[in-house]
Amino acid sequence: MRGRQLRRAAICLVAAVAAMPITGCASGREAVERPTAARDNEPPTDPDVERQAAEKAALGAYSGYLAASRAAAVRSDPRAPELSRFLADPLLTRVQVSIRDAKEHGAMRTGTLQSDPTVTAVSLDTKPATVEIQDCLDTTRYRLVYAKDKRPVPGSGGGRHLSTATATRYPDGRWLINAGTTHRDQPC
Repeated sequence: MRGRQLRRAAICLVAAVAAMPITGCASGREAVERPTAARDNEPPTDPDVERQAAEKAALGAYSGYLAASRAAAVRSDPRAPELSRFLADPLLTRVQVSIRDAKEHGAMRTGTLQSDPTVTAVSLDTKPATVEIQDCLDTTRYRLVYAKDKRPVPGSGGGRHLSTATATRYPDGRWLINAGTTHRDQPC
């Protein structure tokens, strides 16, 4: 009996090595199918579905970036953890430096920021994949004020300006905003 079990185990081991991705050696009910290399290399889902998912994830990251930046600026907290949930360098560092500079000069942001972003380009075949976003940011009610008395900082008036951003898919699957510019010379 013992010899038969050892022989069966040896056969199973040889079979498992020879047919690695197929199944484990078991009596039937215990067998677990493993993914095959063919399944691992199947083409991705429908390109339109993949594109829509990328757009949705990138716009979510952009919305999160604006909300996290506003919250950190209102609290004058350049190290707010929510910033790194939606931003990556070099934009993360630029936002942190901007918040720190305002804080060091006794200023902070207050009010609301209006945004209506649209996706202008999706590049899923590039490494890394990117999504380009364009927005008309309305900062007329989003002001830089002195923290002490809430007076507006001279020369910091708001307006409606074109803004662009790039969302990049990182190896861990997250979409983060890593580039962005407000084009103050381009009202919208």
